Amino acid sequence: MPAVAGRGGGRRRRSMNEINMVPFIDVMLVLLIIFMVTAPLITTGVVDLPSVGRSQQRPAKVVEVVVGADEKLRLRVDQQEPQGVALAQLASRVLALQAGNADVPVVISADRSVRYEHVVRVMDTLQRAGVRRVGLSVRQGGA
Repeated sequence: MPAVAGRGGGRRRRSMNEINMVPFIDVMLVLLIIFMVTAPLITTGVVDLPSVGRSQQRPAKVVEVVVGADEKLRLRVDQQEPQGVALAQLASRVLALQAGNADVPVVISADRSVRYEHVVRVMDTLQRAGVRRVGLSVRQGGA
């Protein structure tokens, strides 16, 4: 039998199927050392979140706009019985209740189920009419 050329007689180059992990490990160790050295040098930032506190004294007169669950508006002055009002007449009624004193605060109280855009619409109406001190009522605690 004649010998077949290429079988066992010649040197063939084998392909390398393995990845050399040594350079990868070297790079990882260098990065680890860099992070370990720089981590103590990084200063952590402090974020001051706003908090709700109680005012020192209650103003003499407060105009409160109450937005009910049905999105109907009512005006209350100094904890009296609220009176219904339409959005179109809201600004004129509030300005009349302020009686020329722009320092009388106006507080908007809304039910939890009222859409946010309705509360913003009420606030926008008051600010466009020139009411300077408009605020939102907040409930203390997690209820």
